[in-house]
Amino acid sequence: MNNFIRLSAVAVLVLPLLSMADESKALTASQMFENGKVSGNIRTMYAGYDYKRLAQDDIYSTVIGGSLKYELAELNGFNAAAAFTMSHDIGFATGDKGSKQNPELSSSEGKYTALSEAYLNYKYDSFNFRAGRQVIDTPLADSDDIRMISNTFEAYIATYEFSNFSFMAGRLQKWQGYDAELDNGWVEAGEDGTWFGGAVYSDDMIEANAWYYNITKLTDAAYFDATLKYEISSDISTLASAQYLNESEISNSGTKATIYGAKAELSAYGATLGVAYNKSDRKAGKESFSGFGGGTLFTSMDTMILNEITSDRDAEALVGTIAYEVDKLTLTYAYGNFEGDADGAGDKAHIVEQNIGVGYNIIEDKFAVSAVYAVREDRESSVKTDNDWSRFQLMVAYNF
Repeated sequence: MNNFIRLSAVAVLVLPLLSMADESKALTASQMFENGKVSGNIRTMYAGYDYKRLAQDDIYSTVIGGSLKYELAELNGFNAAAAFTMSHDIGFATGDKGSKQNPELSSSEGKYTALSEAYLNYKYDSFNFRAGRQVIDTPLADSDDIRMISNTFEAYIATYEFSNFSFMAGRLQKWQGYDAELDNGWVEAGEDGTWFGGAVYSDDMIEANAWYYNITKLTDAAYFDATLKYEISSDISTLASAQYLNESEISNSGTKATIYGAKAELSAYGATLGVAYNKSDRKAGKESFSGFGGGTLFTSMDTMILNEITSDRDAEALVGTIAYEVDKLTLTYAYGNFEGDADGAGDKAHIVEQNIGVGYNIIEDKFAVSAVYAVREDRESSVKTDNDWSRFQLMVAYNF
């Protein structure tokens, strides 16, 4: 019996028991459904790659989809929810399957549907326990909601809030979404799952994270970061951050890494200037693991992350960003330089990615249009490679 069937069985048993407690509670139990909430989104997206390498077909897709979630109201601390997520190719605006279709939006089949959330939840004061398919955002396991299908996890997670502290611990079993590759559906989060725990401290000036992950038969990972924020005036502020990730190899998996990072930003009158740096120390014959999601490194861009070039070499990344926000419009530009020293075979790496982004909130938090144009260049090769291309994405999204 799989975990989702077990959770469904628990729901079938628990809810009737709650409703049978007495007549007043029977009324309250019915109100769990009457006062339940429906939420979700409708999205349409175009994304295409223009490859520079000869004899490599450009790919593109246009899709429509979204998600629909129903969440019961709370009764005696208990509630439950379920959400379906889908994405489907629009045929006339999508390339031919197997050659010119971009599979990252809807899978190579041109369609994707998942029961992305299905959980039971219990809350008592500052304690919360959630079991089932759910959205989580931690340094090495996150939703990474930048395409059509965000990541969700089949997990058991407990959280506790105390003053300025937040604590989380649990077990991840499976995950699905863009970063898990849509053709794979639900896949294991580690060969036998992942145990993890973390603590977050946050106040007006300081935010700090400390996390540990045991990704079975792959790596033990320890992650730390700290951010100091300072408001000079109502219109001017600064921040400075540092991060550290250490991954220890398990069972000769080939995953072992030590990565450092730093970031600084200055914001004034709607404009923001930022610079970020990451360095990965060479571990002979080993590579780093970016996690179940988009990765937590300060230098991660629309497509490029440092982990792509850390195998068997010292590697570093430097990213500069400028952004401007006025009324409902946001403009961003980022330039990233990723370099890797010679590995055991003598091969070096040098990749540059540039991102240009535009976002417009037609209705705040409800209806928005966004676009990103990414250009990647392989500066180490004299001929065009798989790392020479441009990518354009346009999304229209309505949240309800």
